[in-house]
Amino acid sequence: MVRLGGVKPIGREAKERATTGVIRMRESLIPALQMTFCAVGAYTFAELVLGHVGPLFAATSSLIALGFARGTRLRRVLEVGLGCTLGIAVGDVLLHWLGSGIWQAAVVLLFSILLARFLDSGAIFATQLGLQSLLVVLLPAPAGGPFTRSLDAVVGGVFALLVTFLTPRDPREEPRVQLRSTLQQASEVLRECGKSLMDNDSTLAWHALVRARNCQPELDALRMTLRASGEVTTMSPLYRRHRSEVSQLGEAVEYLDLALRNCRVFARRLTSAINHTALSDEATQSIAEVLFETADAVDLMAVGYAGDDGRGRDSALRDAQQDLASIATRLHPRLLGVSRLEGETVVMLFRPLMVDLLETAGVEAKEARDYLPDL
Repeated sequence: MVRLGGVKPIGREAKERATTGVIRMRESLIPALQMTFCAVGAYTFAELVLGHVGPLFAATSSLIALGFARGTRLRRVLEVGLGCTLGIAVGDVLLHWLGSGIWQAAVVLLFSILLARFLDSGAIFATQLGLQSLLVVLLPAPAGGPFTRSLDAVVGGVFALLVTFLTPRDPREEPRVQLRSTLQQASEVLRECGKSLMDNDSTLAWHALVRARNCQPELDALRMTLRASGEVTTMSPLYRRHRSEVSQLGEAVEYLDLALRNCRVFARRLTSAINHTALSDEATQSIAEVLFETADAVDLMAVGYAGDDGRGRDSALRDAQQDLASIATRLHPRLLGVSRLEGETVVMLFRPLMVDLLETAGVEAKEARDYLPDL
């Protein structure tokens, strides 16, 4: 019975692994085709056009440069391609001077790693330069002479760059998904703050603070993605027309970062206000409504930024702007039924947060501030 009871979980796990593997294989089909084309193309070019015999380094350098990184990165391709090429060139030069052997391999490897660290801080660059130079020393020299492999590596790197420029993933796709996820997290922070007021539970406000803090790594990753997307829109003729949208996404991320920082300040103050019972029932109800409505507007903003259709995207962002603007006009302690000083502080801290959200949605700074009622 014990054995039979253990069969089902193992079978379920095997099925889940198989399903995950099929999904991963399907998602990797396009990159696999690109890598195959690049490696075979580089090898064929080096063999037929340059006349090299067995130009394996042309194929391997292109494969290593492309790899299966999530969304091909221009910097990564350049790092790996240059690392492979320079490593092979260094190996060829030192092999020509020192000859082949174990101690020569040790000298070449040490020199290559130190040279890589001198030239660039990237770990991938150092690894590839050292590995390729070591292989050059250990493997027999080709029939065409020692520097044939260096030229093969150049061919592989050029083919990898051509594939990166001409067939990149849509540079808007990944930042859209990441921005939508981060906006949804911001929405949950606001919604959790509203629920903490309705339930008079400062622990929920503290949880909202922790959630807002945990958004920082997502924002940092999003900035890196946008940097790579900017490289693609600058270098690739297929996606150059999308530079303005990628730039707009970048601006939204910077304002969202400010909004989340203010969310952390707001949630911390809200925790104190709940603990000290600083809000009347009327103020609690009105501020909670503001928080829930703001969360809904942020959700709408997330849908807008993630949209593929230009008109639908602009329409969703306009609706989010209108909703946020309507909420901003109510952000006055008197209008929200707040009478105590600590409660007024809660409202005052929400005002700059609202300005940040309006700017995230695409509203100009002055216009966003003008929506706020005078104090």
